[in-house]
Amino acid sequence: MVTQITSFGRSGLYDWMMQRVSALVLSLYTVFIIGYLLLNPDLTYDQWSGLFAATWMRIFSLMVLLSIGIHSWIGLWSISTDYIKATGLRFFFQSLCGFVMFVYVVWGVQVLWGL
Repeated sequence: MVTQITSFGRSGLYDWMMQRVSALVLSLYTVFIIGYLLLNPDLTYDQWSGLFAATWMRIFSLMVLLSIGIHSWIGLWSISTDYIKATGLRFFFQSLCGFVMFVYVVWGVQVLWGL
């Protein structure tokens, strides 16, 4: 049995499941935001700020931020292992993607929680 040391999960099934769960979270968030915008046509900054000041919305947004990282990592890892055959180039690409995702998640946490 071959162990994949750079994939997100322990197996292909685990990666597949994480991809589907993260897609579900992203879909729910998108539907919620679109619904909120449609139900509040005269949205003010105070309403928008109040929405994101609520702890449940911050947690929901954090789940989305982590889901974006998980979803994109699995997708980019799959693409890079399929199409980038040179090991060094593939390692560089995956390292760069991992670093960028880490920076975005840390930055997003700072934005959401004001740290």
